[in-house]
Amino acid sequence: MILAMIPARLGSQRLKQKNLRTLNGIPLITRAIRKCKAAGVFDEIWVNSEHTGFATIAAEENVLFHQRPAYLASNTATSEDYIYEFLKAHPCDIVIQVHSIAPLLGVDAVRSFVETMQISNYDVLLSCVLEQIECAMDGVPVNFSFEKKQNSQELSPIQRVTWSITGWRSSSYTTAYENKRCATYAGKVGFFPIDRLGGHIIKYEEDLEIAEYYISLMESK
Repeated sequence: MILAMIPARLGSQRLKQKNLRTLNGIPLITRAIRKCKAAGVFDEIWVNSEHTGFATIAAEENVLFHQRPAYLASNTATSEDYIYEFLKAHPCDIVIQVHSIAPLLGVDAVRSFVETMQISNYDVLLSCVLEQIECAMDGVPVNFSFEKKQNSQELSPIQRVTWSITGWRSSSYTTAYENKRCATYAGKVGFFPIDRLGGHIIKYEEDLEIAEYYISLMESK
């Protein structure tokens, strides 16, 4: 069984109630639900939140609602905690986390991601954008050298993890969590490239404005 799980905490520090913010009049959480339904690859679609207001939205969209405990809605709660709690309540083979804050991730990308998770032997599948440009960390080159200038197309691309969509095998995740190991990266990890629009994450007001521009262009067509 493959479940879609859309996290929707009401509180957020950088962009208030971001899951309820709208693009072209449609809330981000509603867009995520409809995208999962359109993909047609999930046995069940769940909205995961501490706030019952999201239960109403889930019911209106004819999907399921999981109310996580209040203590898992605080700023100190980690994603590992609420994902584990969800998996214990809803046994499955694979859980696919689809973030509402990645509204430009397309339906085809969701479908292809899930199919890749199904046929691969990955325990974890991370969405990423391939950055084929000079990248450094703490002033140290990662994929290039100060000793030689290369054309960008010759560089090894950096896999920038976006979290737009993420997949886990339930057994690997829960086993790692219960043994107090990092569950997010437990087992064999794979990387699934998505386009730059799909990797656009809304964390700040300007991110929302960028998404609004592209959504308006896409939906006007």
